[in-house]
Amino acid sequence: MECELKRIKIYYEIYGEGHPILMIHGFMPDHRLMKGCMEPIFKDRPNYKRIYFDLPGMGKTQGKQWIKNSDQIFELVLEFIDKIIPNQSFIIASESYGCYLARGLIYKRMKFIDGVLFLCPLIIPQPSKRSLPEPITLKEDRKLLSKLSSQDREEFKGTAVVQNQRIWERFKEEVLNGIRIADDEFLNEIFEKGYAFSFDVDKLILRFDKPTLFLLGRQDISVGYRDAWNTIEQYPRATFAILDEAGHILEIEKEILFNCLVNEWLDRVEYYISSEIQQNKDRK
Repeated sequence: MECELKRIKIYYEIYGEGHPILMIHGFMPDHRLMKGCMEPIFKDRPNYKRIYFDLPGMGKTQGKQWIKNSDQIFELVLEFIDKIIPNQSFIIASESYGCYLARGLIYKRMKFIDGVLFLCPLIIPQPSKRSLPEPITLKEDRKLLSKLSSQDREEFKGTAVVQNQRIWERFKEEVLNGIRIADDEFLNEIFEKGYAFSFDVDKLILRFDKPTLFLLGRQDISVGYRDAWNTIEQYPRATFAILDEAGHILEIEKEILFNCLVNEWLDRVEYYISSEIQQNKDRK
């Protein structure tokens, strides 16, 4: 489906009915990144309205020449929310650059957000300022790698620290296929000239005291894991997990742990929402 905003059409998909949960993917891939890891979670949790969408220049949403920076992308996310779920409370599940946008939503719309998942979060937009681990491969399937094209092999080895057939197939479907159709020229311009917000996204007036989950890869050389800890005091209801044998595709490499931790987070979110509903009834 397409959501027609003032100056752009945003591609999106919605599954299920119930409490809205907004899925925000990272920079370069498309909505399939979030759909691949999150939809299995909801096989046993039907009461959610899952909203997947493609950011500008990614997936089926075109990049527009007038979009120059993350501030403008963020404003489009706000406009999209106001069109799809106006004046409704919602949950956020985000990954990498999507976590940067999610923190912008907390900064601007905290009262509407009931819980947040930060998956391999981008904390510092400037790559040179990030604290990153040394590159490493922990498990390698040389037979598999020998069958891949040089381009595929380079992409896979540059992202996965655990390399096997299962992880390759999911990486190709959920991540690589999105990267291949991205508007490189449009996105590179933003990355080089307008990747950081013009405001301090982590300078919150109030702490975000709702159920939160940080999931980080110990071997993530894209965004690292150390910088996220510096934000932890702003999230007093946060679980903070750093997983070994996980890079920037933690949700694929550590699928079982990912599912367990996300389900536990949703348990906490559901309890928070039910408590808020009861408190509102009591006030009446």
